[in-house]
Amino acid sequence: MRIAIIAITRNGARLGTQLRDGLGSAQLHVLQKFAGQAGKGAVPFAGELKGLVARLWAEYDGLVFIMAAGIVVRMIAPHLTGKDVDPAVVVMDDAGRFAVSLLSGHLGGGNELAARCAFVAGAREVITTATDVNDLPSFDLLAKEEGWAIEELCRVKTLNALLLEGEEIAVVDQTDRVRTWFHGKGRLSFHNTFVEALQSGARGFVFVTNRRLPPQSQAENLLVLRPKNLAIGIGCNSGTPADEIEEVVASHLKRLFLSLKSVTCIGSAAAKRGEAGLLAFAEKHHLPLRFFESAELNGVAVPSPPSPHALGAIGATGVAEPAAVLASDGGRLILKKIKSGNVTLAIAEIP
Repeated sequence: MRIAIIAITRNGARLGTQLRDGLGSAQLHVLQKFAGQAGKGAVPFAGELKGLVARLWAEYDGLVFIMAAGIVVRMIAPHLTGKDVDPAVVVMDDAGRFAVSLLSGHLGGGNELAARCAFVAGAREVITTATDVNDLPSFDLLAKEEGWAIEELCRVKTLNALLLEGEEIAVVDQTDRVRTWFHGKGRLSFHNTFVEALQSGARGFVFVTNRRLPPQSQAENLLVLRPKNLAIGIGCNSGTPADEIEEVVASHLKRLFLSLKSVTCIGSAAAKRGEAGLLAFAEKHHLPLRFFESAELNGVAVPSPPSPHALGAIGATGVAEPAAVLASDGGRLILKKIKSGNVTLAIAEIP
């Protein structure tokens, strides 16, 4: 986590130095006239605090303000976007008595950052998220810890509220991580199928799946969590545009009832490192690319026969299938190679 500490008083500068040294990799920003109390490495600022906050907001994952909470609220208000993108915000008082998790407590890591600040400064952490103060796990923090995508973020609030109210929540989760995470807390029932869960009479539902669900099941009391357990292998002719790649990938994921949000990475041939369309598609969906040399691709046993085109172009017997298997670290092919226009595609599921 990239952390910035901002202090505007003499005591704040001293506390900021303590936090910077204790947190390990934080950047300390202090009002210029108190830079002497902050030691080496502190970044002094002489302009308006508002301008500094605007700049740091986009650059850091966590912001620690040593000042009154009211000042912080006014400074950050214009920049608030959503709990899934806003940085963690922690406020500490000038005397270092309290570390308050003010914003993005779960997904942004604000609660954890407040606890770290409190530990370093010998302060008391102040956590106000309802699940935490009631000693209950939460679904959004589970998703963060597991690296899962949340289908409709607004539904987290609904499901966490049902959890707090002691209502039954029916869970379908083949990973079994929900059961482990909650460890008997909350009124959760576990089911093998979506149909079984929907017929259970529960007030809320949590499905952990890479499957697309029919529109009629998309109720406000259903939270869908997407495990990152799919890898796609892509081969394409030189100059293939991103739109064509997008169309092929989207149409076949839809045909297989699979969600793009469960794709963890894209695999391809090393010869495609500079392929603009492929790079643009990956960037659009924030998907990492893994490139493999022809020798690596040729070392993977795949069901489709060798491709004369790939063999002649890059010396590989195939691209999409072996790249999907390699990108999934040995996963099972659930879509064998298909060719559509300039694109070849295969999909593997990570065990």
